[in-house]
Amino acid sequence: MTPFAAEFVRGVVAFDQLPEARLPEIAVSGRSNVGKSSLLNVLFGRKQLARVSQRPGKTREINFFRVADRFHLVDLPGYGYAKVPLEMRRRWMKLMERYLESREQLAGIVQLVDLRHGPSKQDVEMLEWLQASGRPALLVATKSDKLKRGASAKMLAEIRRGWPQFPVVPFSAVTRDGRREVERWIEERAGEWGPGAGQ
Repeated sequence: MTPFAAEFVRGVVAFDQLPEARLPEIAVSGRSNVGKSSLLNVLFGRKQLARVSQRPGKTREINFFRVADRFHLVDLPGYGYAKVPLEMRRRWMKLMERYLESREQLAGIVQLVDLRHGPSKQDVEMLEWLQASGRPALLVATKSDKLKRGASAKMLAEIRRGWPQFPVVPFSAVTRDGRREVERWIEERAGEWGPGAGQ
């Protein structure tokens, strides 16, 4: 599969700033520094369209990327970074909760976890919310290149046992393993919502 032809649309910090275009949206969620921007850049086939930082907590907006006038990929702020001021974290969470709960064109969520450690406490809370919401979700286990094959297989098996309701894909931004599976899931979810629905 060829990379998604994407362009940055905008970063929003308030619900009334969300794009008005009636396109399906696929949100990318995960804790700070789990690899959301790296995943997006692999999908885009570009190094810096989604900003990557060694400093967790850098994404402080909901960032929208338009893919070939067919759907938006949405980079959500990373959660769980303690050094971000409490009031800022509260604003992020309030905005994210409203977006996830009420955005009509949200067609699916790509939830990232670090394969080396498995789901954190906050990851579990997010996964439980996804399970209760009924929204389609893909669980992407990042940094798969950091583990040896046996350890990787063991962690994947544990994640799949714990969350059998979600498809699980191991992913590496270094080797690009898992890219096609993630792309295929996104394409399917966006296509099921229907391009141009509600226009």
